[in-house]
Amino acid sequence: MDWSLQQMSKLLEVVFENAHEPTIVTDKDGKILLLNRSYREFLNVQDVIGKPVTEVIENTRMHIVGQAGVAEIADIQRIKGQNMIAHRIPIMYEGKVLAVLGTVLFQDVQELTALAAMVDQLKDELTFYKKELRRRLGATYHIDQIVGYSQKMQELKQFSQKVAKSDSTVLITGESGTGKELFAHAIHAESKRKMGPFIRVNCAAIPDTLLESELFGYEEGAFTGAVRRGKKGKFELANHGTILLDEIGDMPLPLQAKLLRVLQEKEVERVGAVRTTPIDVRVIASTNQDLLASIKEGKFRADLYYRLNVVSLSIPPLRERLEDLPELVSNLLKQLAKSTGVTAKAIDDDVWGVLKSYSWPGNVRELRNVLERALHLMEDDVLKKEHVCLPAASEEPAHSVTVVRPLKETLEFAEREALRQAMRAAGGNKQEAAKLLHISKSTFYEKWEKYQMDQ
Repeated sequence: MDWSLQQMSKLLEVVFENAHEPTIVTDKDGKILLLNRSYREFLNVQDVIGKPVTEVIENTRMHIVGQAGVAEIADIQRIKGQNMIAHRIPIMYEGKVLAVLGTVLFQDVQELTALAAMVDQLKDELTFYKKELRRRLGATYHIDQIVGYSQKMQELKQFSQKVAKSDSTVLITGESGTGKELFAHAIHAESKRKMGPFIRVNCAAIPDTLLESELFGYEEGAFTGAVRRGKKGKFELANHGTILLDEIGDMPLPLQAKLLRVLQEKEVERVGAVRTTPIDVRVIASTNQDLLASIKEGKFRADLYYRLNVVSLSIPPLRERLEDLPELVSNLLKQLAKSTGVTAKAIDDDVWGVLKSYSWPGNVRELRNVLERALHLMEDDVLKKEHVCLPAASEEPAHSVTVVRPLKETLEFAEREALRQAMRAAGGNKQEAAKLLHISKSTFYEKWEKYQMDQ
């Protein structure tokens, strides 16, 4: 439809007249040229065209803006006993003021106050939901929560902070129980991806037949029992964040090849899919195995190793940083006081000699278990030498106290001890420990997660 000048003029007149905001147009001297219905109803006036604006609207500055040619934005103007928010904008033509447009945004400042309060409330809610999302998907531990003032740990923490600023793939190695996962959390928390998800995958705990679909997802109908509309894999869930591939040394060889492609192409292919999905994920891998030895044995791909080993962190075992024991013990006892309800208010000096003379094959995780057991053996609130039960102590302490625990607790205690002994006999290799216990790999990891809290 072609609009004539007359039709266009009529359209503009109707739009101006029916505008929700009270609106006025004056000439540069302040004579009213236009006043829409909303403004007339508010002022309770009718025939005012051609009158000076100062006679119609109190405290107006339309004529001042017309003379100065300078806009006044969001100015407070009091009309009929109410504070309003008003714009006054000069309409320029060939460098001269042709007219002045005035608009009332809020007929009462209380409206603006209410709006501001609502915005503040929405901001508070958004902050809460962001924190909740980070709590559920983000990193649990930060660099300052990693205990250790020894030189090795200080250097490692400083290097981790430096590494966190980049998007480089990180390989974290170290014995079981040294705190590899803590460093992975801390790297994510210090990175530019900290607002994104942090997804942890235990490559050894998931059965081999399910690991591919867990990592890369699957399409609808990909296999019997597949969820309708398919399911995202861990890599897609970690998009714009970080994924931790824990126990990477236990990943089956066929999946290692697919993982290598994901790292190279930055895209995943769901099981049963006909197209790939691009991803933006930082990868952190961890293992307690000697991957170079696994490569020689044909259990791990050399090309994947070099792709993962861009930046490497080697977490020292507890026996190499015994100077951190006092701080570690203090920190762990505070944690255990919350979970067990038992508090040790003092520690005998003899305890430190016992703790420092032990090799700690299970590292910080084993230290936590020893302290938890000691808390249950305490007669009062003082932790003594006889409460610290270590495998090296073959003789029964002279002043030991027989503690009778409920059957459930006794069974759990026995399972924990069996896991610990199997790990020691297997040299820290969880897969071998599972074989020694004659249980499946996934069952071993399920119980390990249940009883052993990573530190």
